[in-house]
Amino acid sequence: MADTKKIKFLLVHPEISRTKYNFSGVIDNEPLELEYMLSVLKAEGYEAEIWDGQVEKESLVSRLKRFRPDYFYVCGRTRQETFMKEYCLAAKRICKSVTIIGGVHAHLNPERFFMNGIDHVVTSYDSARLLDIVGQSYGGKEGICYKTSEKWHIIPAEPYDIKKLPLPDRSYFYSHSDKYRYLELAPCAHVRTAFSCPYRCAFCIRNRANCGKYSVRDIADVVEEIAGINCKNIYIIDDDFLFDEKRVKEFIRLIREKNIRKKYVCYGRADFIAGHAELMKELKAIGFYYVLTGLEAVNDSYLQSYNKMTDMSCNEKAVRIMNNAGINIMGMFIVDLNFTASDFRNIYKWISEHDLKHAAISIFTPEMSTELIKKYKKRLITKDPAAWDYLHVVAKPEKMSVRRYYFYYHILLVRLFLRGWRDGIYDFLDYGEYIRSFLKNMFGFSG
Repeated sequence: MADTKKIKFLLVHPEISRTKYNFSGVIDNEPLELEYMLSVLKAEGYEAEIWDGQVEKESLVSRLKRFRPDYFYVCGRTRQETFMKEYCLAAKRICKSVTIIGGVHAHLNPERFFMNGIDHVVTSYDSARLLDIVGQSYGGKEGICYKTSEKWHIIPAEPYDIKKLPLPDRSYFYSHSDKYRYLELAPCAHVRTAFSCPYRCAFCIRNRANCGKYSVRDIADVVEEIAGINCKNIYIIDDDFLFDEKRVKEFIRLIREKNIRKKYVCYGRADFIAGHAELMKELKAIGFYYVLTGLEAVNDSYLQSYNKMTDMSCNEKAVRIMNNAGINIMGMFIVDLNFTASDFRNIYKWISEHDLKHAAISIFTPEMSTELIKKYKKRLITKDPAAWDYLHVVAKPEKMSVRRYYFYYHILLVRLFLRGWRDGIYDFLDYGEYIRSFLKNMFGFSG
């Protein structure tokens, strides 16, 4: 075996954007995937560091010149694709590092990274794939794409059993904890209890993660991890934590048994909430503060087209239950590409009528790894992956120009933001900066 102490890894999460039109300072996520890898690498004796473009003051180029990594790993989402490629080229130029791409975007679209300057694309959640790459034993390992002088070789991934995950090394989080938050919950640490999603919403890629296999950790291990995290706020980042009633009840029992007092954020579907009013009260009692819920639409026809398997009566009941329980429900909506002006207004009207305090609005985006990208191929107005951030139009709207669509979209955002301002729910923000940003983009986006 090589002398691992002489081998260095730099693990990188890219910057989100180079414009102010993003949620930096509002929602900043702990680089949990890199912390799993850090744990695995340190256990094997490798020297490894994390560089997170969300929070670092030192530039990546400066870190490369100072640290000189032998291996350079970067992961990110679709919108960060260009940064990921740029970073790998810099690592090659400055350090001649072996470069590795990972993350959910690469898992589902590895061929987008088959280029000079990139040596490997990892499509598995298994952090041990990095050890295989160092040992050059990846030829028979699932979930690694690698390049020879002739061509790229693809070894398909297999579902990963999340029970095999190590505990993450949170040293980076603790040294930068003032930078990670979910709205006013700061600092906020991440915990993962499951991979993938058991549902099949048409617009979503999360159900394709982990080869489409929903895999869960033992809930007792999850609670042990939470108990050991030195942070008062916990974001459970599963694509759907409120899925298995028995598992949720066991989580509540163990949190109470260990007298853990923290605040929690999680994802949960409207139909689960609608069917478990008393359970929501119990979650409130142990500290659940935000539940992110894909309400998606304000009429049944859109819900059916999205294959949500819910209806408007379910959404209305879910909001009512959460308001009564005292949990903040973050209603997530999609503005569709065939919206009219009245559709934008109807979303605001529904939110107001049902006293939904928190709402997040995404532009319908055909994901690159789904059948939708083929359906909308002729309507695409950009190929820039940075636009796949749910804040930009990537395909031509059906009933109005791109410019007019953006106008109504930003009017909706401004109205919701002002409503939140009146309710005092965003008092941790600089309201003036965000209003100026919305107004600028209302008239600045075109098409």
